[in-house]
Amino acid sequence: MSGTYLGLPSFPEAAHASTKDTQLRANLTHATHTIRTKRATAINELPDWPQLRTAGAAIKDHTLHHLDHYLQQLETAVTNAGGTVHWATDADEANRITTHIIQTTGETEVVKVKSMATQETGLNEALHTAGIHAYETDLAELIVQLAHDKPSHILVPAIHKNRTEIRDIFHHEMTHWGRPAPDHLTDNPTDLAEAARLHLREKFLRTKIAISGANFMIAETGTLVVVESEGNGRMCLTLPDTLISIVGIEKTIPTFQDLEVFLQTLPRSSTAERMNPYTTMWTGTTTHDGPKNFHLILLDNGRTDTLADTTGRQALRCIRCSACLNVCPVYERAGGHAYGSPYPGPIGAILTPQLRGTTTPLDASLPYASTLCGACYDVCPVAIDIPEILVHLRERVAEQGEGHRAERAAMRAATWLLDHPAALSAVERAASATRGLHPARLPLPGPAKAWSDARDLPEVAAEPFRAGWKKARGAGSAPRKDKDTPR
Repeated sequence: MSGTYLGLPSFPEAAHASTKDTQLRANLTHATHTIRTKRATAINELPDWPQLRTAGAAIKDHTLHHLDHYLQQLETAVTNAGGTVHWATDADEANRITTHIIQTTGETEVVKVKSMATQETGLNEALHTAGIHAYETDLAELIVQLAHDKPSHILVPAIHKNRTEIRDIFHHEMTHWGRPAPDHLTDNPTDLAEAARLHLREKFLRTKIAISGANFMIAETGTLVVVESEGNGRMCLTLPDTLISIVGIEKTIPTFQDLEVFLQTLPRSSTAERMNPYTTMWTGTTTHDGPKNFHLILLDNGRTDTLADTTGRQALRCIRCSACLNVCPVYERAGGHAYGSPYPGPIGAILTPQLRGTTTPLDASLPYASTLCGACYDVCPVAIDIPEILVHLRERVAEQGEGHRAERAAMRAATWLLDHPAALSAVERAASATRGLHPARLPLPGPAKAWSDARDLPEVAAEPFRAGWKKARGAGSAPRKDKDTPR
C-alpha cells in the first residue's frame, strides 16, 4: 500500500476539517442510519444468527491457521481448471503483473468490478501511468471515478455524495469518459441509474479485459465468488476475453459447504438483503462460456505479517460487509476520507496499520480513531473484537515512540511515587484531607484542555483505602493463629 491514500495528515487533523463539513455529516448520518436500521430487521429474521456468527469466525480462524495448506490447494485447483495463478508479495508486484498481462494482449482499456484489493494496491493509477484506461462499473465507484474522488465507504463508496451532487457529476463528466448524460437528467435515482446503464453498456460490449477481486475463494475446487447487487459485476465476469482477479490471500475458505454460512451472513450484514441479487461463481475457464483466459493474482501485501500477530490476526476474518462503519459514531462524523486508507471506519483502523505498519503519523493515529464503544464488535458477522485490537495496536504505537515530554515526566513521577510507599501514603492522606477543596474539573493547559473540559475529576474518598484496610484488619495486632497456620 502507498504511504497515504489521499496524502492526508494524521487522522485527528483530517477529522478536524471533515467534521466541519455539515453537508458531509448530513449525507453520512442519513445513509448510515438507513442502512443499519434495515440491517437490524434482516438480522432479526434469523433465530440462529449468533450460531452463524460463531460458525463464520470458526471457519475463518481454521483457514488462517492452515492458510499455507489451503493456498496450495487453491493454486492446484485453479491451475487444473485452466487458470493461471500468480503470487504478489506487495502492491507494486501485483500492479506489475496486472500491467504485463494487459500489455501482452495489446489492449489499452479494461472494465473493473468493484474491488477493495485494487484500491489497496493503487491499480488504477498504475494502469494510467502505463497508458491503460480502467473503467469502474459499479455505480458508486463510477460516481467516485467521474468526480475524480476516492471512495469513502466499503459498501457504498459514494456515500458522501447526495443525489443532486451525483446528477451534476454525471452532467459535467460523463461526456469526457464516453457516452454523455441525457440533457435533461434529473436527480431521481431511477434516472441516474439509467444514465449510468447507458454510459456503461458500450464499455461492456467493447472491452476485452476485465479486472475483479473476489469475496471468497474456495480451495477445494478453485472457485471464485463475487456477490453484488447491480449486475455490472456479472457483465465484467462473463463478457470479456480475459479476466484478471486480484484477491487477498485471506479470502480463502476450505470448501463449498463453508460458503453456505457466508452467503447468509454477508448480504444481511452489508445490504440488509436476504440474498444478493447476483452471486457469480467461476472455476478456471470453460470452452464457449465466459472468458477464455483467467489469471488469479494472490495478494499478500502485509497479510503474512498480520497473520503472525496472534491478537491482530482477527482482522483477517473480515468479509468486507461494512456493518462496523454504519454503527461507528466516529466514522459517521468524520467520514471515510479522514482515515487515509481504502479501508475506512473501525475495520480500517485495525487493518490498515497492520498492513502498512505504524511508521507514518497517519497510520500511527488510526488505532486512536475510536471511542472503544464496542458497537463494531456487536455487529461484526465474524465476531472480530475490534476494540481489543485497537488497544493492542495503541500499545504497539506507544512502545515505538518516546511520547510527549510532559507525558514522560508524568510517568517518571508516577513511577517514583509507586516505588516509595511512604510518599504514596502521604499523598493519599493529603488528598483525603483536602477533598472539600477539590474542583469538579481540573482545567489543563494546551492540547490537554479538550480532554479535561469533557471529564469530571473522580471524587476522593474520605479515607485512603490502605488506611481503611488497616483499621478493618486491626492495625498493629498480632496475626490470628488458626489451627491450620504453621507455627
